[in-house]
Amino acid sequence: MNYLCSMRVLIVNTSENTGGAAVAANRLMEALINNGVKAKMLVRDKSTDCITVVGLKSAFWGQWHFLWERLVIYLKAHFSKQHLFEMDIANSGTDITGLPEFKEADLIHLHWINQGMLSLKNIRRILESGKPVVWTMHDIWPATAICHITFDCRSFMGECQHCRLLPQGGSRSDMANKVWHQKKALYSHHNISFVACSKWLAAEAKKSSLLRGQSVVNIPNPIDTRVFCPGDRQSAAQSVGLPSDRHIILFVSQRATNPNKGMDYLVQACQLLAEQHPELKETTAVAILGGHSDEVTGQLPFAAFPLGYVNDTRHIVQVYRSVDVFVLPSLSENLPNTIMEAMSCGVPCVGFRVGGIPEMIDHQKNGYVANYRDAADLAKGLYWVLHEADTAQMSKDAVRKVTVSYSQTAVASRYIEVYNQALAFKHYKI
Repeated sequence: MNYLCSMRVLIVNTSENTGGAAVAANRLMEALINNGVKAKMLVRDKSTDCITVVGLKSAFWGQWHFLWERLVIYLKAHFSKQHLFEMDIANSGTDITGLPEFKEADLIHLHWINQGMLSLKNIRRILESGKPVVWTMHDIWPATAICHITFDCRSFMGECQHCRLLPQGGSRSDMANKVWHQKKALYSHHNISFVACSKWLAAEAKKSSLLRGQSVVNIPNPIDTRVFCPGDRQSAAQSVGLPSDRHIILFVSQRATNPNKGMDYLVQACQLLAEQHPELKETTAVAILGGHSDEVTGQLPFAAFPLGYVNDTRHIVQVYRSVDVFVLPSLSENLPNTIMEAMSCGVPCVGFRVGGIPEMIDHQKNGYVANYRDAADLAKGLYWVLHEADTAQMSKDAVRKVTVSYSQTAVASRYIEVYNQALAFKHYKI
C-alpha cells in the first residue's frame, strides 16, 4: 500500500542548522517535500524564518533541560569537564506529544535529539502515542548507553557498564549501566525503524544487543546537486579571497581545533610534503573553513588561509569550487556531509579509512583513502591527487558518485519506502 499522497512526516532534531545532523535533517526535509511528502521539522534551536521548521515555544526551558543534563553528568564525572560533551544521558527534555505538529503527523522521524531536546521518557511518550517512529542515527548513541563514539570499546555488543568516559570507569553508581537498562526497557516494548547514514554505522548498530529485534537499514544523507555543483574556479576563488594560481588543499570542520577531525594529522602530512617536495612551498596553499581556523594556520609549512566559520551555503559552494582537493583526516566519522559537498562540486577527496569514508571515496577513482592515523599515507594521497592523478576524470567521477548515490530523489525514494513499511506495520497491528 502506498501512503505517499497523504503522508505527513514530522522530523525532530535538536537544532535547525548547527551541526552535521541538522544539515542532513534539513536536506532530507527539502528532499521529501520535493518528492511529494508533507514534511515539517521540529527543533529546539530555530534560527531562520523557514515556514516548514517549527521551534519549541520556550527557549528558557530548552536551555534548562540542556543545563540540567550537563550538571548531572558533571557531578557523576566527579566535577571533571574532560568528557562533558562526549556523552548524553537523556534525563531531561520536552514532551512534544501535545503539540499540533505532532498530532497532525502520520509518522515521527527522530534524528539527533540530544543535549536536552528529548529525554528517554519523552521518547517513550512518542512511542506510546501509537504513531510509527523512524529514527535516523547520525552516530552510535541510540545503540549505546551514553557515548556518541565508541572507538575501540565493544561493550555495547553485550551491556554497557564501567564506561571509559567516567572516572574509574563509572564503577561508583554506574550511570552508563543505568541508562543502558532504561534504553533496553524502552526498545523492548516498541518497534522502531532505525536508519543509519552509512553502511559502517548500520553494521555497528546491528551488533548492539540493545537493537536486537529492531529494524536497522542504511540510507545515506541527501544533497541538492543543483546547489552543490561544479563552477568556474577563477570567479569562485576571487569571490572568497583565495588564490587561483596555487594548488589549494581544503579542510572543513565546524571547529578546526576539534581533535577528532584530525588537524594534527593534516599538519604532519603537510610537513612531510614540504620536506619531500620543497618546491611545493611556493605552489601549494591550505584553506581552513571553520571556527578557530586562525589558531592552526601557523603550524602549516604552506601558505594558509583561515576562512572562519561560515553558514552561508552559496559562500561555502564557492569555497569548494576554488580548491583542488578536500581532506578530512577524521578519527571517527559516519557519513560526512563535507565529503559529499566537495564531491558534488567536483572536488576529489582524501580521508582516512574509517567509518563511512571508504563508502564515499572510491580509492584512486574520485579520491584517495589513506591508512588510518597514517600521516605519511595521507601525504602520499594528497600528492597523488594534486600531481599524479587525472584530475579532470576524478572530478567527473566524484560528481557521478554523488548523483547516483546521494541525490534528493535517490534518498527520498528510499525513505518513502521505509515510511510506507512503518505505516503498513502500524495498520497491520491495528
